[in-house]
Formats: sequence, C-alpha cells, structure tokens
Amino acid sequence: MNVPLQEGYLCIRASQSFLLIGRVLSPFHLFIETFGDEYCQYLEEGDLVVVSAPEGGDIGQAMILLELIRKYHAPLVVLPKGHPGSTRLTMVVSAGDHIEINCSIQRGTHPEQHLLCGSEDMAGIVLKRSDMGVEITGGDQMSIHSLDRMVIPSLP
Repeated sequence: MNVPLQEGYLCIRASQSFLLIGRVLSPFHLFIETFGDEYCQYLEEGDLVVVSAPEGGDIGQAMILLELIRKYHAPLVVLPKGHPGSTRLTMVVSAGDHIEINCSIQRGTHPEQHLLCGSEDMAGIVLKRSDMGVEITGGDQMSIHSLDRMVIPSLP
C-alpha cells in the first residue's frame, strides 16, 4: 500500500504500540555512534525517519525524537548488546530508504539502519520510501493516521 506523505507524519497503530514515520526534508549526514566506532549514513530527501514505540507512549515524545533527527540532525547512539540501558528505551529510531520492523532484536543495539525494533504486532512490516510517500508492506490490520508536523518555534 502506498500512502502519501509530505512534511507531516504517518502514525501506524497497533493495540499497544505505534510507529511514527516522517520523510527527510533536505539531505544530510546522519552520524551513528557505537561503543567503539562512528558510522556516517547519507540521507536523501524523501528517505524515512521512523520512531518505534513498542509499548506505546506519548505521540508528542515520538514527534520530538523524529524532529531531533530530521530537523536538527542529532546523532543516533547505539548501545552494545546486553547493555542494561536497552530495557529503559521506550522509543527507538531508524532512518533510511527502507526499514524493516523486527521484534526479536534488542532495543537500541543495532547500527544497521534497515532494522528497527518493534512490538510483536508490528513485526514484519516493511517501510520503503516512494516518490510521494511511503510504501507499506504488512501490518494490514493496523490503523494508519496522517498527522500535522510539530511546529517548533524559533526565538526572536
């Protein structure tokens, strides 16, 4: 299913979890910080930034997290496998031209941006950039909502 998306967001909801999707609005380099290395991934206009909330949560928090990446180009921090902080991550982010939702990976521990931790309900969903939005495969019983972009004002 191809869903149109411009500057706003798409929210895919399951019973207890959600994904928030936004498109990259202008190209930038995304830095991915791991315990022992740094990776740089070039994101093109139209690529996807996806926030996964496997246990649900506040949609406003997900919007802020998405905008920290999309607008402010904040780096992503990847924890080492087995790190105790992984269990406290309520939301995780991936970015790229396609993203696969997987429920069998540990939150926040995968520098590979094509994989994103999600709930069992979301497992197997594949999101791909398309010319005018997002191509969604799987998740046929999920609800999809378009949301306006969060406005972050500048100081005068």
